[in-house]
Amino acid sequence: MAAITYNRICELGSLSAAARSLGISRPMVSRYLDEMEKWAGARLLHRSTRRLTITPAGEKALEKTRQMALLSQEIEGDSTSLTPSGTLRVACAHFTATHILGPVIPTFLSHYPALRIEVDINNQPVSLVGERIDLAIRITNNPEPGTIARLLGECRSVLCASPGYLQRYGDIRTPDDLRQHNCLHYSRFSGQSWTFRDPQKGTLSVAVKGNFSAGISSLLCDMAMADAGLAMVPEIEARQGLASGKLVRVLPHLEPQTLGIYGLYQSRDHQHAALGLLLDAVKVSVSEG
Repeated sequence: MAAITYNRICELGSLSAAARSLGISRPMVSRYLDEMEKWAGARLLHRSTRRLTITPAGEKALEKTRQMALLSQEIEGDSTSLTPSGTLRVACAHFTATHILGPVIPTFLSHYPALRIEVDINNQPVSLVGERIDLAIRITNNPEPGTIARLLGECRSVLCASPGYLQRYGDIRTPDDLRQHNCLHYSRFSGQSWTFRDPQKGTLSVAVKGNFSAGISSLLCDMAMADAGLAMVPEIEARQGLASGKLVRVLPHLEPQTLGIYGLYQSRDHQHAALGLLLDAVKVSVSEG
């Protein structure tokens, strides 16, 4: 029971919430936590009046207690492999949540009504154990080390600007012309450069700069449509603007660098029963999109 209680404390982020969820008293939850810390020989959680923070020792303990809980379900003949239940915590960026994960979730949950999905929207890489994340979906060509990375598909980008911006500042005929323009880019990249594949010259990169950056591609699109500059964003994000004529492709003879869509998780053993099923559903959706 101590391991189950510890899992629930970490999942809900509160001793009181864990007590309500398990139907036991708050002092009993504290007692089980004390047992876990004696077993681990270290403090597992930093407790303050506002929040609980898991310690490095707590992360290791959580990984083990999660494995114990899943193994217990298997021994008891739990049918979660067929009907996943419990909570699946997923981390992803705003674009991924809106365009890749969001379209999949309604149908997925209708198939597995005993399952609950929590989505943590974060444009920065997260600690899967420390943040109690079962699965992270990232668009990158360099998945975080120390995780298992499953390729789900590709994300193609487009370089675009508004007709008004191009009319005011001139057409762009070569990649070098980008150096003279206001390039709107993602804020989490410090040394910003845009990479293209030229059918004649191969891969080439251009250092760019601009007066605006953001971590959300939809905002970059909005700024581009407002004549603020050029943006390189996922094709899905720019699709509506391109169709309406509010955006036009820039350097259409070049292909912006393609990024991979990855599902990242900690272990193939004792993973949440819904994890593989959700990855399969996302992969199918991406291939059809």
